[in-house]
Amino acid sequence: MSAFVKSVCLAQKLCAANPAVVRQAVRSMAGWNKDYKPAPFPQTEKERLAAAKKYYLLPEEYKPYADDGLGYGDYPKVGGGLGVEAKDNYYPWDYPEHKRNQHEPISADHDLYSEDRWSQAEPPRYKNSYYFIVFLSVMSGCLALYYWLEDKKMYRPVAAKQYPAEGVKHYTFEK
Repeated sequence: MSAFVKSVCLAQKLCAANPAVVRQAVRSMAGWNKDYKPAPFPQTEKERLAAAKKYYLLPEEYKPYADDGLGYGDYPKVGGGLGVEAKDNYYPWDYPEHKRNQHEPISADHDLYSEDRWSQAEPPRYKNSYYFIVFLSVMSGCLALYYWLEDKKMYRPVAAKQYPAEGVKHYTFEK
């Protein structure tokens, strides 16, 4: 606890001596950097090659989003739809908590494919109509069994309860 108090006192002394330190600290702690903002859509081949280099992609891999006014600029259009849970858990990722490597471009819709969201990594095995037919067949089978066995009651095979009667000896405790 004393180390924390000493650190706070030191920070207060530094801030009092030089107020620019506070402004710089606040600026550096902001979660936004001008480098994260995409540049305008590349118009020439030279701009396209520079954008590919900026995002650590080969020129033939780099395909930007269409210039439709949504503001993606020169950000690369990487494959989407493959959720994080489909990636290998045992691969030595640079950032294992996000399952990604350094300088790996992510989809612009990355928030849809993170591990706390559901994403379908592969197409379903059967069509939805097949699943619906299987559901109906199982439910109708249960209903048929219910009506077929309705008159055949099942119970525990237990003998009738024996009550003592007048003049009848039920138990003897003699040798």
